[in-house]
Amino acid sequence: MNSPDYFRGLAATVAAALQEDMGSGDITALLVPAEAAASARVISREAAVICGRPWVDEVFRQIDPLCQIEWAVREGESIAANTVIFRVSGKARSLLTAERSALNFLQTLSGVATVSRHYAELVSHTGVKILDTRKTIPGLRLAQKYAVHCGGCQNHRMGLSDAYLIKENHIAACGNITQAVQAAQKLNPGRKIEVEVETLADLEEALTANADIVLLDNFSIELLQEAVRQNRGRAKLEASGGFSHDTLVSVAETGVDYISVGSLTKHVRAIDFSMLFH
Repeated sequence: MNSPDYFRGLAATVAAALQEDMGSGDITALLVPAEAAASARVISREAAVICGRPWVDEVFRQIDPLCQIEWAVREGESIAANTVIFRVSGKARSLLTAERSALNFLQTLSGVATVSRHYAELVSHTGVKILDTRKTIPGLRLAQKYAVHCGGCQNHRMGLSDAYLIKENHIAACGNITQAVQAAQKLNPGRKIEVEVETLADLEEALTANADIVLLDNFSIELLQEAVRQNRGRAKLEASGGFSHDTLVSVAETGVDYISVGSLTKHVRAIDFSMLFH
């Protein structure tokens, strides 16, 4: 896949988040005098990998382009608890209105980047690549996949138009694996074709049909090892099946090329950030 444009539609995504939060206006911020100025700092209450600076910047830009942000950490940097992430100054009303949306982006994307960094480090002694999936928060796919990338893992396809992923229901509708692969080859010659299989016999059929990647769905460690032997380098192999922190290393050590982990973006645990006026 070509390098993705992670920031495509960023301004529209931020605008939608602000509209969702503000509605017809921030009535509580109006309690503060219009001319009042303020400064604030954002700190992390826990260790994390920081991700989301472009979205935070855009929130403040859309609320008030006169707000001044000074970042104290780099995108993708690992930080300890109680670290100052950025400082911001401007009209007090603007800071108060922007606060929640800015932190929502920062806490969500940093959460994705943090777990991605952890998973990437777990398997760093192997050649496997950890992939995300399409199991993302609606409207935040590019942002979440950017966070996965910041954390050190890699992106699977961004959407349905990028590559073929022929799954169980596609195979049933087409008749069998061979017919599904042949149809894909005819419709889009040269486009990558991945096929999901559930047995070693299905693996052999997919390999014989010249699939580029075979997704080994819910294979045991023993079956993954046998699949690697059976493959003999004919295609890339991807393991999938709800692997946890405890099982990831064992799967990586079987010799598969990829492990797809939906929980990177699906089971997001936000990082705890706070904005404090001073």
